[in-house]
Amino acid sequence: MSELFDDWSWHRKQPAPFDQFDSKELKRTDAISIYNAGPMKVATVHPIAIRAILTYMNLELGITPSGQRHRGAIGSQGNDFTIAEYPSLSGEMHVVVFNRNRGTFKAGCYTDPIVPTAKPSGYNYSENGNNGTAIFFALLPTAMADSEFNGAYQKLKVHATNGYLNKEESLKAAALLCDNLYRRVKNANNLGDAGIHAKITAGGIIPAIRPMDITKGTLLATNVLYGDFEIVKADYVNGKKAPMILHSQFEHQYVLDEQRVLSPEEEATVPVLPDWYIIPPEIKALCKHAKLTTGTARAMRNFMLRGNAGTGKTEGAMAMAAAFHLPYRFYTCSAGTEVFDLIGQILPKMNKKETQKVIQFPTYMDIQMDPASAYYMLTQQYNEDVDENAVLNALIHAVAEQTRLEVESQNSSKEFEFTDTPLVEAFRYGYLLELQEPTVIANPAVLVGLNGLLDQCKSITLPTGEIVERHPDAVIVITTNVDYAGCRAMNQSVISRMNLIVDLEEPDEPTLVKRVQGITGCKDTSAIKTMARIVKSINEYCQEASIRDGCCGVRELITWVQSYMITNDISEAAKFTVLSSASSDSKCREEIQSRCLDTLLAA
Repeated sequence: MSELFDDWSWHRKQPAPFDQFDSKELKRTDAISIYNAGPMKVATVHPIAIRAILTYMNLELGITPSGQRHRGAIGSQGNDFTIAEYPSLSGEMHVVVFNRNRGTFKAGCYTDPIVPTAKPSGYNYSENGNNGTAIFFALLPTAMADSEFNGAYQKLKVHATNGYLNKEESLKAAALLCDNLYRRVKNANNLGDAGIHAKITAGGIIPAIRPMDITKGTLLATNVLYGDFEIVKADYVNGKKAPMILHSQFEHQYVLDEQRVLSPEEEATVPVLPDWYIIPPEIKALCKHAKLTTGTARAMRNFMLRGNAGTGKTEGAMAMAAAFHLPYRFYTCSAGTEVFDLIGQILPKMNKKETQKVIQFPTYMDIQMDPASAYYMLTQQYNEDVDENAVLNALIHAVAEQTRLEVESQNSSKEFEFTDTPLVEAFRYGYLLELQEPTVIANPAVLVGLNGLLDQCKSITLPTGEIVERHPDAVIVITTNVDYAGCRAMNQSVISRMNLIVDLEEPDEPTLVKRVQGITGCKDTSAIKTMARIVKSINEYCQEASIRDGCCGVRELITWVQSYMITNDISEAAKFTVLSSASSDSKCREEIQSRCLDTLLAA
C-alpha cells in the first residue's frame, strides 16, 4: 500500500512563490498543528499539498493562471463523493473522485481538446508518474471542514491577494495548512471525525474512470462548489439541453375546444403564469397529449403528478390550466376525507331573510323623565300629552310582539339544498381540477367512488339523485407525494384510470435559483446558489441517515432566503428555517449543521 505523503513527494519542486525560499525557511517551528502529537514539533510546506491549495484558491477567486486554458472545478455528489477536475500544468485535465466514507479514489486523465465521452488515460500516483496534485485537490473540501485548516487558509488567501508581502506570515500559514493536512491523514484512525482517510493502492495505480461513468451520469457533480465542470456534467448524460419553453408559446396554446367562450367570472379564474416560472417539458407533453387526443374515443383528461414537496406539482397543474385556457379549481385531501366531501352533501339552506326591525326599548328612567320620547321609540308616533301608563302599555305590547316573532322564526321549517364541491363544479362545467394529496386519505376506497367520473362512462350520481355527466373539457390532475409520512398506497383502480403519470424531479440549480429569486425578490444570486446546494446536501444526508421527521426542500429554501434577506447572515437565517425543518431532534440538527451547512459554507 502506497502512502499519500510518500517520501518522494516532499522533494518535488515548490510552486511560486514558495520556490523562492530555501529548505530551512520551509520548515517552521512556530506553525504547529493541534493534531501534531509527535516529538518533533516541525511543520513543513509540502510542495504538492500547497500547489493543490493554491489551485483551489485561484478557483475560488475566479483566477485563471497565466498560460493555462482551464480553471478546473470542484463539487460533490451527495455526502459520499467529492468530484474534482484539476487543470494539470501538462495541459491535461485530471478528474478525481474521492469517496469520503471509504477513503478511496478514482481518476482519469483527459487530453486537450477535451472529449468527455472518450476513454481517459490512467492515473498513476508515483515518483515517475502523476505527481498527485489532483488527489490533494480533491481532499480540500473535506479538509476545509476543520476550523484550524480553514482559518489558516483564509490567512494565506489574504497574503496571496496582497502579493505575499509578509514573507514570514505567508510561510507560517502555508506550513500550518500542510502540517494540519499531513497529521489528519497520517493519524486518521486516532482522530475521529477530524481524521481524513485516504487510501492509495499499491504502486500508486488509481482505479480508472470509465466512459460509461460519464455518459450514464454515475459521477455527476450534483453540488458545484467552484468552477464549471467540463467533463463531469449533465450535458453528456442527457444529450442536448432542451430549449426553454416561452410563455407565449405555451399559455392558451392547447385550448381543448376552440369554439368555447368563457364567462367573465370563469375568465377571472384562468391562471396567469408568473414571469419567473420555467415551464417543465413534462408539463408541455401532458398538454400536448390532451390536445391531440381531443375528439377521439379516448381523450386524455386524467393525469397524475408525483414528486417531493417543492418540485412544482401545483405550479404544473396551474400551468396546464393556463395552457388549456380553463378555470382552475383545487381540493386538498386530508386523512378524514370521505366520498361526500368530494362529491357534495345536502346541507340546510341559508335563506337571505329580510332584516327584521329591531325595537329599541326605553328604560324606566327614560319613561319617567321624557314619556313622549319613550313613546316615540316604541310606536314611532310622537305625542306630547302621553302619560307614563300609556308608555308602559306600549312597552308591554312591543315586548310581546318581539317574543312572538322570535318563536315563529325558531319553529319555521328548514329547507335543504345541494352545493357543488370544486370537483363536481369542475366536472359539470369543464374546468381543470387539481386533487391534492389523495394518498393521505385514511380510507383507500374513497377515491374509488370517483371511478365513474374517471373512466369511460364519465358520469356520477349525486346524493340528490342527479346524474352529472362529465364535461368533455374537464381535466383532473392528481398531485401527490409518495414517500412522506402519512402517505398511503393509492388504489390500483384509480391508478389504472390515469392516462399519464409523471414523476417530477427536483429542478436543476439555474431553474431553482430563478424560481427563488422570482418569489423572494432576492438579488444575491451567489448566496442563493450556495443555499440551494446546502439544501440539496441536507436532503441527501437526511435520506442516507434515515432522518424522516422533517422536510428540507424548495419551500424551506425559499423561507431561508427570505430570512437571509432580513438577517444578512446565512448561518443565522438557517437556524429557524432549514435546520429546524429538517428534524425535531437536536442531535440530528447538530449533525446536519456540521456535515452539510458548516462544511459547504467553509468551502
